[in-house]
Amino acid sequence: MTVSFPPTGLDIRSLAAELGGTGVPLRWEELDWPSVPSVVEHTRAAIIPIGAVEQHGPHLPMNVDTEIDTAVTDCVSAVTGIPVIPPVSIGVSASHGDFPGTLTLSPETLIAVMQDLTDSLYRSGVRQFIFISGHIWNNGALDVSIEKLRTRYPDVRARSIGYVTMYPGPEVNGRVNYGRGLMHANFFETSVMLHLRPDLVRMDRVVSHSDRDSFWDYRMDQVSDSGVWGNEVGQANAEHGRAEFDRCVERTARALAAAIREPEPERTR
Repeated sequence: MTVSFPPTGLDIRSLAAELGGTGVPLRWEELDWPSVPSVVEHTRAAIIPIGAVEQHGPHLPMNVDTEIDTAVTDCVSAVTGIPVIPPVSIGVSASHGDFPGTLTLSPETLIAVMQDLTDSLYRSGVRQFIFISGHIWNNGALDVSIEKLRTRYPDVRARSIGYVTMYPGPEVNGRVNYGRGLMHANFFETSVMLHLRPDLVRMDRVVSHSDRDSFWDYRMDQVSDSGVWGNEVGQANAEHGRAEFDRCVERTARALAAAIREPEPERTR
């Protein structure tokens, strides 16, 4: 059987040999139940990708956050041997306001979904939980979910990150200077989508939106009439997208391969 795999310039098999994977994503939903105990015993860990379905300007599809996040986590699973569950494809996206098409969960609903998923995985023996999000406004709900999970089970380790968390923000070439979480449908995301799914990108519709500094966080429809936040989007290209994607995969994979083997801290008085 041929396993579909996100395009990457990395030598996945060599990296997998180094970090403990097989070179093929270990997708939870493709396992049969008798295989689950041995798979879980290998790392005691699972990756949960969380994306979003929301407007991404006039030139990108609404599944950008889920598409990129799933591609990164598939590759990370292949390299590390950590199983990855099907993505939570709809996230906390109400802050896009009046743009048509966006689907959203309330933060409370996402917290409930994450509790049900982590409880299910716990019953299957998972004790190390890694949330990897493709959408920054999921973070509040995911931080609460991690806190609830860590206090619900005394033998669990858990962390919520984004697919770009493992390298410093200034290294992310998004052509955005300000705006914290408002970076959206920009040079970075457009380039990565040109690498992963060029069939879904309409470069003939590209617009840019000059970003500016602010103390407050705003809904996207309060600051952009196009749904875009970022400069020079028309310069996005697949070569840059591949470089950024590969860096997301390698940095995240190396961090997780070390994390799942990290010794428990010694208690001190």
